Amino acid sequence: MSRRSLVLTFRFHSLLTPDHSLLGFMSSSSSLLADLIEALRCLPGVGGKSAQRMAFHLLERERERGLKLAGALEQAMRRIGNCSRCRNFSEDPVCSLCASTSRDRHTLCVVESPTDLAAIEQATGYRGQYFVLLGRLSPLDGLGPEELGLGQLNERLAEGEVEEMIIATNPTVEGEATAHYLAQLAHQAKVRPSRLAHGVPLGGELEYVDRGTLAHAFGSRQNVD
Repeated sequence: MSRRSLVLTFRFHSLLTPDHSLLGFMSSSSSLLADLIEALRCLPGVGGKSAQRMAFHLLERERERGLKLAGALEQAMRRIGNCSRCRNFSEDPVCSLCASTSRDRHTLCVVESPTDLAAIEQATGYRGQYFVLLGRLSPLDGLGPEELGLGQLNERLAEGEVEEMIIATNPTVEGEATAHYLAQLAHQAKVRPSRLAHGVPLGGELEYVDRGTLAHAFGSRQNVD
């Protein structure tokens, strides 16, 4: 093997395994620093290098804010749980959305995550109530009806207050399977199920829309009054 090939091979392997050498260096210099970097890696999309930059930035320039961040994280992890009614994040047994008397109790929007709930609240004028699945049906990941709280949802539908259940799961394979299961629950409880519309985005041009989206939009076309 030529010298150039050896250099390229070494660089390639070093790119593949930056975290092990980084953590080894950190553990030899400061166990607290290594623990901080490893803890930061739990964040989505954060690898060893990004965690190192965050840790160094906090220690070099933002110690006061770092302490504030640590305190906020500890309080949030200890005190934020799930609403007993809708399963959204809440500090209280019943969240403010469920406790509000101004929300329409006849409509119930079912979403996969608190992130989806926040998106609907911010982008629409929906004033009904919610139920958060905290996932979607995925047997391979160990997520079945029990893990998604569908028994609790069924009990809520059986109360007779909900007239329409808006199914707002994502248009993925698992999301569609979950939507089908939810629609069956609604029919059994004599509640009208509806599904968020999917298709051509507002302002989009057909030639730039992917085939799957266009096929779904074409198959779900509606009459024009």
